[in-house]
Amino acid sequence: MKTKVTKSKTTKKATEKAAPKAKTAAVKPVAKAAEKPVAKPAEAPKKACAAKKVCEKKTTTKKAAAKATPATLKLTRIVAHVNVGWGKQLYIRGEGAGLSWEQGIPMLCENDTEWHWVAETDVCPISFKFLIDDKIWALGENITINAGDVHISEPSF
Repeated sequence: MKTKVTKSKTTKKATEKAAPKAKTAAVKPVAKAAEKPVAKPAEAPKKACAAKKVCEKKTTTKKAAAKATPATLKLTRIVAHVNVGWGKQLYIRGEGAGLSWEQGIPMLCENDTEWHWVAETDVCPISFKFLIDDKIWALGENITINAGDVHISEPSF
């Protein structure tokens, strides 16, 4: 008999637990269905969407402008073939593309006689001159090139 009593209590508890879940599940869909047919909230998202599209257009315009800027920059390369001596450095001074006549920028040494300077710029024209250790000027006139050009020279000192 004890077994039957336990079974009936268990069955009774299971039925009580199942009943509240069923009531809750039945109430929720009815509440959601009542909220959806209201007309005014449906109009508000349309206005928000229109405002969102305007923001998206502005963002797209900014992105397009950001992408256009690097496209207008041109890779400018200057190469000098010269042996400046052991322990010495070749510099470049000039105007445009970050160059200055007041202070030189060290060039990159590829090997004993090849020096490089590279810049991305849209500034035209670029005038420059080579120096050894930023003190001894190359002979001759200033060299002028356009942005995007590659200039190879053999300066004399």
